[in-house]
Amino acid sequence: MRKTSITRRWLVNSLGGVFIVLTILITAAVFFIRNYYYSAAQQYMVSRMNMVSSMLQASYNNSALGFSADLRNVVERWSEKEKMELMAINSRGEIELTSSGFAPTVNLFLSDYFDALDNGSSGYAVGRSSGGEKIMAISVITPPNSSGYTAVRLVSSLEDVDKQIYYAAFALIVICVLMLCFMFFTGSYFIRSIVIPVTQLSGTARRYAVGDFSIRIQKKNDDEIGQLCDAVNNMAKELALSENMKNDFISSVSHELRTPLTAIKGWAETIRSMPNDGDAVEKGMRVITGETERLSQMVEELLDFSRMQNKRLSLNKEKLDILAEIGEAVLIYAERAKKDGITVIYEEPDMLPFIFGDKNRLRQVFINVIDNAIKYTDSGGEVTVQALMSDAEHIQIDVSDTGCGISEHDLPKIRTKFYKANHTKRGSGIGLAIADEIISMHGGNLDIFSKLGVGTTVKITLPV
Repeated sequence: MRKTSITRRWLVNSLGGVFIVLTILITAAVFFIRNYYYSAAQQYMVSRMNMVSSMLQASYNNSALGFSADLRNVVERWSEKEKMELMAINSRGEIELTSSGFAPTVNLFLSDYFDALDNGSSGYAVGRSSGGEKIMAISVITPPNSSGYTAVRLVSSLEDVDKQIYYAAFALIVICVLMLCFMFFTGSYFIRSIVIPVTQLSGTARRYAVGDFSIRIQKKNDDEIGQLCDAVNNMAKELALSENMKNDFISSVSHELRTPLTAIKGWAETIRSMPNDGDAVEKGMRVITGETERLSQMVEELLDFSRMQNKRLSLNKEKLDILAEIGEAVLIYAERAKKDGITVIYEEPDMLPFIFGDKNRLRQVFINVIDNAIKYTDSGGEVTVQALMSDAEHIQIDVSDTGCGISEHDLPKIRTKFYKANHTKRGSGIGLAIADEIISMHGGNLDIFSKLGVGTTVKITLPV
């Protein structure tokens, strides 16, 4: 449908416009060619008539034989009788003498003779004879008292002239038709070079709409269409990556939700079966409380991500002590790290300037970053938290670990939503994206430096 529509519009708009222009040009050209040929024929006949008039005027003034004899002599000996016919018209308005020697059965009078009588000099006319032949005629009045003759007339057929005009018009039409054919074939090739890729793009887009991102468009030319093909292919690549990350996210979240729910369910059943066992009840309630808190944090993280996507993530800023928030985040994870055989080192300065920010959101960032550092560090490793003044206007918090590190390929994408460089570790893949957004909303920066197999450092910079 689209191909037909584009082709039809091209035919109507381009070829239709060219056809109209060429038609106007051919009509104008034929008109000028006709005028040129007719003017040339008229000038030639006028020149020949002037010659006849000069001869007759000289005869009228000096002839020994008389004007009538000289006129007859000029008409009968007319040298161009094959091209045009010379006639003498008497006072009764009849053609009395002709260069062909045959008097016409019907007088071939056009308006030229009557115009000559009216103005007393000459007349010119184009028309058709009684036999239908197209002719051109020029009449000139003879001198007064010209022995009964009132005018001489020169008549020429225009059939040959019209044939030349027809040939010229036919040649112009053939040239224009060839031009239109050339434009049609070259234009059709050009239209196909656009329509075919657009059709492929349309079909590919429909495949993308149903979730099939495996197909790619073949790029044939390095032009705008080729650039569009590259853009669509890159879009498909990014969509496929996003789809995979989304699926991994759903899988990770499902696993993250299932693990605490399984623990809660198991300990709830244990407590119900042993209600009088104080130790079991205490231990079970402790596990249920911890796992419930973990579920709450996960749900809150998902809500924060939803708010961030909808641009509704807000801050409640106030003057706060940044060291207190960092210290509390370290304290939360120090005991867990110790159980995992990981040493947490906190290099706390004596004092840092107060900042203006949302303490809950900043604590969330510190908790997320420290949790990631511990998560990706094996037993026996170290996690170092350091706070300092990077310059007179900024506070810098560094969280370094001796964990597995991040590859150069994964490092630029690590803050992308749903992205997880290591799928063997727990997590949803959105915590770092939220942390980066919170720091940006505080006017700061979150930078990540890592080397595979060596460790990772997250540098957080906040304005004082």
